Amino acid sequence: MLNTLSGRFLILTTVFVMLAEVLIFVPSVARFREDYLLDRLERAQIASLALLADDMLEMELEAELLKNAEVYNVVLRRDEMRQLVLSSPIPKPISQTYDLRDPGALVLIRDAMLRLFRPGNDLIRVIGAPVRDAGLLIEVTMDSLPLRAAMVEYGLRVLLLSAVISAFTAVLLFLAVRLLLVRPIKGVVENMKRYAADPEDARAIIAPHASVRELREAEDALLSLQTDLTQALKQKERLAQLGGAVARVSHDLRNILTSAQLFTDRIEASEDPAVRRLAPKLVNSITRAVSLCESTLAFGRAEEPAPTLTMVRLRDVVQDVFDGEALTLEGAEVELVCGVPAGMMVRADPEQMFRVILNLVRNAHQAIAATKAGGTVVVEAREDDDAWRIHVCDSGPGLPAKARDHLFKPFQGGARKGGSGLGLAIAQELIRGHGGTLRLIETGESGTRFEITLPRGTAAA
Repeated sequence: MLNTLSGRFLILTTVFVMLAEVLIFVPSVARFREDYLLDRLERAQIASLALLADDMLEMELEAELLKNAEVYNVVLRRDEMRQLVLSSPIPKPISQTYDLRDPGALVLIRDAMLRLFRPGNDLIRVIGAPVRDAGLLIEVTMDSLPLRAAMVEYGLRVLLLSAVISAFTAVLLFLAVRLLLVRPIKGVVENMKRYAADPEDARAIIAPHASVRELREAEDALLSLQTDLTQALKQKERLAQLGGAVARVSHDLRNILTSAQLFTDRIEASEDPAVRRLAPKLVNSITRAVSLCESTLAFGRAEEPAPTLTMVRLRDVVQDVFDGEALTLEGAEVELVCGVPAGMMVRADPEQMFRVILNLVRNAHQAIAATKAGGTVVVEAREDDDAWRIHVCDSGPGLPAKARDHLFKPFQGGARKGGSGLGLAIAQELIRGHGGTLRLIETGESGTRFEITLPRGTAAA
């Protein structure tokens, strides 16, 4: 009970209402004390007026008047020259004097609290103004014990009433919290349990219906989370199926390409100059294809293989990419420009760096070719004390908004119709394996620029 939301609301409400009642209790007790003393002054004034009417009251009647007024003596000053006094023997000296003619609120509260927590019976003097302007001053002497007893009795009644009000308010709030908060929260929890049991079942996704704004916002956030997670799980399943298919295809393709490698030896022995010139490039292409198939098979079993870092002449890698892409550019007015310094060496895996630059260059020239207006693809590089920075730039139309929003996401970041978006995702993963970064610097109508950053420190190794 105490660990539940509604139970804690019940306890907190009771405590807070009691605190509020305490703030009411203190001034109310002070007011009760003031009324009690004023009542005694009024009774004393009535008794003194009886003596004023008849100067020769018997001692027994005078004592009875003082007893009814619950005082020991009365002083009524009607003018500066005359005083009317009712008196009886005083048992002990006066300990305190209270003036009620113009008291402040804080003074009344202070005196009331001091009297309430002082259990002894003191003799006190009370001074006040007579009712109906029947004089200048009235003064009485009385015991403090009856006053304190009346204050305690009144305080207990107030506390009892406060407890009843607190309990009633707490029960009402308890029921309200159960109805407005606890029940909707339990509904959200039950939905989360159902969804956790089968997250791929779209029927388990929550339907927001709460009337409380904060709960509705929580339900909307949960709806968005569940929707995205369900879609991600479905996509993951499709990717797993696609990965299995790719692995099988790569296995068979590797066998075919291995057989093709056997024929390249005879091609290299050809007397035709054109064949002899193209044969090494064909061998390199088949070798890379076999390596890619083997890497794909490894990827199907685990993550992308860790790069084998060596010092590579970057210009040679870029030139190999350009030579391979030149065969696919026939009929397209796309110019490939290598701006890499001839002697620049970078620490990288040559095969993986070839794949990264190939993906970026191929995306660039395909974007330019789609416009049928021609353009330029430039690969340039520079180095500083911290890193090698390789830029792949093009003068194409720029990336569309959808591609920018889902850049580097498989099957979502494709910039052209029919594209899978895998190229940039693979390139980023390969560069991350080098300890570097691949990021989009700019894109627009004037072209697109990607930057590859490879760290030079020992951390890169």
